[in-house]
Amino acid sequence: MPAVPGRLTRREVLLGAAALGGLALLPACSTGGSQALRLRVEELRYGPAPLQVGDLHVPLRGSGHPVVVLVHGGYWAVGFDRTAMRPLAEQLVQLGYAVWNIDYRRVGDEGGGWPGTLTDVGAAIDHLAAAAPANGLDLDRVAVVGHSAGSQLAFWSAARSTLPPGAPGANPLVQPAALASLSGVLDLERAATLPELGRMLDLRTAALNLMGGAPIEVPDRYAEASPLRRLPLGVPQLLLHGTDDEIVPVELTDAYRAEAQAKGDRVDVSLIEGIDHFDTASADTAWWSAVLNWLPTVIGNPASS
Repeated sequence: MPAVPGRLTRREVLLGAAALGGLALLPACSTGGSQALRLRVEELRYGPAPLQVGDLHVPLRGSGHPVVVLVHGGYWAVGFDRTAMRPLAEQLVQLGYAVWNIDYRRVGDEGGGWPGTLTDVGAAIDHLAAAAPANGLDLDRVAVVGHSAGSQLAFWSAARSTLPPGAPGANPLVQPAALASLSGVLDLERAATLPELGRMLDLRTAALNLMGGAPIEVPDRYAEASPLRRLPLGVPQLLLHGTDDEIVPVELTDAYRAEAQAKGDRVDVSLIEGIDHFDTASADTAWWSAVLNWLPTVIGNPASS
């Protein structure tokens, strides 16, 4: 498996954006001045609950924009939200992608956990169908990128069309064309049976809290929600994981890769030396350059939109 070398400085990572004109991030409501806005950011609601909301970043030049959906992590639990992904959203929109950075109800929120957390992410992605006409979105070119627990939700979103009738998230309106996992939890059953680490909240506890029980207790839930159990997903996938990750074992990504490739999915994998779990939530690390290089190969170059 190829390794992504070292780290890039923030300046190096931003060179591609600067080459496209260094677009400024400006408020959606700003209308003053003679110069037209280059992009806008709008908060959109996809449901009535406080956390059924996301930020849509849209370039104002051209139309038919490929879309990147960002799904934050955080053990599927309260305390983490979409603000963690905003630096990534800002870079992507500067490169010409439309970006839908979403929140969802988490374990500890009213309606969070099984099945509300999953149905929220499905509803958020489906909301792109309503937002597309006014924002020039190309729904045939949607990539979903998740970090940590958000990777499970991101990859599950591509399996929704194969879910049985009545399952949470079944019958999607928008089908992702590509997926990227950043230190992701792609095998929920294995996550839920890991050794306890003695922390206030570890991955095993978090997975059990999300699913409302162990795999032996609620096997149908794991069969519907675990990306590994839904293989093949039928879309290109990028898996990145730091070798120093002490939150999500890198073995989860390696095991998922083996199963996905065995079932015929196109999967690119990079294990990044010296990167820990939280480094992968930063736009300053080399893995993010790998994502930026990969996206045009699967959903097209936004500069041509």
